[in-house]
Amino acid sequence: MAGKLIVPYSKTLPDAICPRYAHGPSEDAGMDLFAAEGAELKPGEWKSVRTGISVEMPPGYEGQVRPRSGLARRHGLTLLNSPGTIDPGYRGEIQVTLINFGPETYQVRAGDRIAQLVVSTYASVQWELSEKLAESERGTRGFGSTGR
Repeated sequence: MAGKLIVPYSKTLPDAICPRYAHGPSEDAGMDLFAAEGAELKPGEWKSVRTGISVEMPPGYEGQVRPRSGLARRHGLTLLNSPGTIDPGYRGEIQVTLINFGPETYQVRAGDRIAQLVVSTYASVQWELSEKLAESERGTRGFGSTGR
């Protein structure tokens, strides 16, 4: 495993829980994000739920906020904006916009694991206009081009 990346964080709410790995960084790519407040989500409803955490992503890194598979499978709960991106320049509180696709009202409690956070590198690009792009086997074939 590569060296550990240090990511500074602060609490915007006193009882906020720092993101953490359920099984450790050698087994988990994502860390759990915890609700810092309760919320009720009726079927078809979405709400932003506070985590009480702000982070300082280092340059060249982003935070990706993703759904938790167990919440999706058991309750039909997922993220409306997925993955959500935490840019290196963002210093505001991480909020998770949950949507309830399930048939029953879902009650979020403070301290519940509501999403996961994956920290990933990204490339900065510079666009270059080209008169002709290199040929490829796929070419311009798009949606559905590989069959079922």
